[in-house]
Amino acid sequence: MLQRLIAFSLAQRLLVLVVAVGLAAAGVWAFLRLPIDAYPNIAPTQVKLILKAPGMTPEEVESRVVVPLEMELLGVPNAVMLRSTAKYAIADITLDFQEGTDIYWARQQVAERYAGASDALPGDVSGGLAPMSTPLSDMFMFTIEGGHLSLAERRSLLDWTIRPALRTIPGVADLNALGGEVRSFLVTPDRSRLSAAGLHFRDVVDAIERNNRNDGSGRLRDGGDALIVRAAGAIATLDDLRQVVVTMRGDVPIRVGDVAKVGYGALTRYGAVTRDGEGEAVEGLVVGLRGADASQTVSAVRARLAELQRGLPAGVRIETFYDRSGLIKRAVGTVQSALVEASVLVVILLLLFLGDVRAALVVSVTLPLAALGTFLLMHLVGMSANLMSLGGLAIAIGMLVDAAVVVVENTVSRLSPPEHGEVAPLPRLHCVYRAAREVAVPVTAGIVIIVLVFAPLLSLQGLEGKLFAPVALTIVFALATSLLLSLTVIPVLCSLILREGAHREPWLMRQLERGYRPLLDWSLAHGRAMAVIATVGLGVGVVAYLGTGKTFMPTMDEGDMLVQLVKPASVSLETSRDLDLKIERAIKARLPEVEHVVARLGSDELGLDPMGLNETDMFLQLKPRKQWRGPDSAWLEQQLRDVMSAFPEVEYGFTQPIQMRVSEMLTGSRGDVAIKVFGPDLQVLNELANCIAGVLERTHGSQDVLAQTQEGMRYLGVQVDRQAVGRYGLDVTAVQDELRAQLEGSQAGVVIEQQRRTPILVRGDERVANAPERFGQISVARGDGGEVPLEHLAKLEATSGPVQVRRENASRYALVQANVSGRDLVGFVDEARATVERDVHLPSGYRVSWGGQFENQQRAAARLGLVVPAAMGMIFLVLFFTFGAVREALLILCNIPFALVGGVVALWVSGQYLSVPASVGFIALLGIAVLNGLVLVSFFNQLREAGMPLPQVVREGALRRLRPVLMTASITALGLVPLLFASGPGSEVQRPLAVVVIGGLVTSTALTLLLLPVLFRRFCATR
Repeated sequence: MLQRLIAFSLAQRLLVLVVAVGLAAAGVWAFLRLPIDAYPNIAPTQVKLILKAPGMTPEEVESRVVVPLEMELLGVPNAVMLRSTAKYAIADITLDFQEGTDIYWARQQVAERYAGASDALPGDVSGGLAPMSTPLSDMFMFTIEGGHLSLAERRSLLDWTIRPALRTIPGVADLNALGGEVRSFLVTPDRSRLSAAGLHFRDVVDAIERNNRNDGSGRLRDGGDALIVRAAGAIATLDDLRQVVVTMRGDVPIRVGDVAKVGYGALTRYGAVTRDGEGEAVEGLVVGLRGADASQTVSAVRARLAELQRGLPAGVRIETFYDRSGLIKRAVGTVQSALVEASVLVVILLLLFLGDVRAALVVSVTLPLAALGTFLLMHLVGMSANLMSLGGLAIAIGMLVDAAVVVVENTVSRLSPPEHGEVAPLPRLHCVYRAAREVAVPVTAGIVIIVLVFAPLLSLQGLEGKLFAPVALTIVFALATSLLLSLTVIPVLCSLILREGAHREPWLMRQLERGYRPLLDWSLAHGRAMAVIATVGLGVGVVAYLGTGKTFMPTMDEGDMLVQLVKPASVSLETSRDLDLKIERAIKARLPEVEHVVARLGSDELGLDPMGLNETDMFLQLKPRKQWRGPDSAWLEQQLRDVMSAFPEVEYGFTQPIQMRVSEMLTGSRGDVAIKVFGPDLQVLNELANCIAGVLERTHGSQDVLAQTQEGMRYLGVQVDRQAVGRYGLDVTAVQDELRAQLEGSQAGVVIEQQRRTPILVRGDERVANAPERFGQISVARGDGGEVPLEHLAKLEATSGPVQVRRENASRYALVQANVSGRDLVGFVDEARATVERDVHLPSGYRVSWGGQFENQQRAAARLGLVVPAAMGMIFLVLFFTFGAVREALLILCNIPFALVGGVVALWVSGQYLSVPASVGFIALLGIAVLNGLVLVSFFNQLREAGMPLPQVVREGALRRLRPVLMTASITALGLVPLLFASGPGSEVQRPLAVVVIGGLVTSTALTLLLLPVLFRRFCATR
């Protein structure tokens, strides 16, 4: 089959060249249409329910909202994890599904279960399915500044002008509104007037709802025409609201304006946004649709905002403080630069090794064509161009020319004049055909082996699978394309470009051979010494492995920073806001590296990030790195710690926007390590969580330890006396509704103002909400013209309770999170876990689960431990069928440990950890080491079949295969040098891989050229 492919290509050279040009054009077309993002889509199939329950405490949200829904959702097919958080007035429920589950099917299942449980929920609970986004959908953030607008005016501008315009953009799931005040028609009843009229808050609400509607009544016939009857009765102004009749007392109407103050106000606030320590702000956050092209979506958002800017009020401006496209450009640019630099280095090496400009030119054609073919295949399978997929192409850049080098080198030899005139010269095309045919099988076998080596990456699960499967696919696509080109286009170009005539050995190869010959002779003469050296090398590798730490993934520097703040649980919105402003001013005053500070506390409009009033995400927009006083992010983080030391009442931690969302997506926490304590009693959970947090703080390497305990919120308990309530003609529900309306307020419909829907809110006097002693003195209308003090109906007592209730698979848990700095993740967890097991006693019914990045590392290591040996077994079978001998197959596999030695030692010396990217480097090493061994042993067999004596076989074979072995190793190694020295976002992920491959190639190549001939002479003397 391979021979026929080569013969067809040489017989139809023009067709092959036309197809190659078409491939290049299609590759360019595909590249321009590839979605571009910083990361591949790493989100699982995940569906969220966000439910708002005004006025409910966390325990009430848990028992009345979360638990009924959990009972329905626990039976959803293909669901693997159910997490929920119950906080004041909000419930956040997340359901993860098995990989490969269709997102629309999953959302349909959840929607059906939610509909089935909705009858069991309280009537005032609102919400439902969250937008179809992912935890990485936060693409674009901005604030509305200038114009001397109030917070309510800025929020209205965002809600009714900007939000509708942005939601129509393809790829935008929603616009999340944060901060500001939602304007409302506010009705504040006078309690004494209500009591005198025998009315409750509920009566006012019902009256407004009954008197606020426009409707159609049908048609009237007017001769030959028809009149449409429209009955108008909707509230349009404050005066309309005041004139609504609540009840009649004889012939006297009791109107809303008689018993209440009517004006403009704002809905109850659950959060706020501050900026640069100057005051409150209004923020818009563009939430991208799942699977959307982030780069195109952000570009469209910027264009639409530029259009809207012209129509905004004078002086109002939209100021962007987070733009995902900046990270995309930096991350993808890092890999693109590495690709260009690697390609230049590869071409230079080809010239040096081949010593023939024409031959080097022919081989170099493989690089752009293979890359463009890869882009075409990526487009066909729906992959995006991102840090990982382009990184796979950068890893493979040195291997793309391997097959072409072998074909061209053999062709050059065939086109040289025959020695001593022994054989008449063959026609040019026939020479090229024979040269390509001779190497087609070993070249194909070598590429298949490398593809098999990368196959284990496709079996990875979870986050590591989503990150590194694009790497493996890109490498497979690139190698397959290069193989096809080497058997079709390259022979055609050889027949057209290469010259016939004597081929001189290039200067570089003459110098390398001059140095290699005495080393080879010494190795062949001192076989035992070589065995000792190899054994010592293996011992050094073992020592280096034991001294190398283990982690999941290096942290990618995104160029922006997030400071997470946790304040006392019972802090008020205003106090929390003022504290944020103080911290912002301190940061701006002491750190000129920070361009802007935007802090968000509490919950957002959509409920995608339901924090409490004591929690703040402080976003730091940083200046370009060249304007910093310090060298890196670690220095800036230390400066921030110095600033935060002036606020001892605030716990804090540092992260990055995408890093935080990835951690939340995986475990529901935001740290490198997440320890969950499961059990039924919240108080016991809090005690255990605090004990574990203490252990972590004493463990070397811990940083930003946070025990997110459940308790600590101050409560004012109102224990309603049922008998007392009954004596006054009331019931428990009436008292509870009255109290909620007094503080939280009750919505009584909406007013349509030029297509804007402004809510009507009935709420008690604000002075009562700001003074607990006033609340205890309020009176409740009895309904018979009198009123009764609250203290006669209930017992008021100051208590404490949960600030939130976390649940996972219907079980309560407390969370402890921590980051790790200055040591490896696995070593830290092993030490901390041993200490927790020794020092923390778990009562019956309680258990501890360790997760976070550590869990990912353990899962990836376990999976690779299974599939890598399986891949090695498949490689052994390929080698066995290639050589037809077990000895030679095992001999080639013996090269693998020596390749690993160099990689491990390189990690150890450079201070890098053994991570998943480093494991990918070791996998690449396996393929190159096996390929080099295959090249050498295959040629040994050819010489032996020609009748050459064994001692001469190993010496002459090693010398004559010096060039292909060194070319394969050096081109691959130098192709990764740009990744080794890159400094942009994403370079942290690629650097361990480059370190492993370069270090491993040094030992692998040396032992291939020096030890393998010795071993072949010793163990393969007979066949």
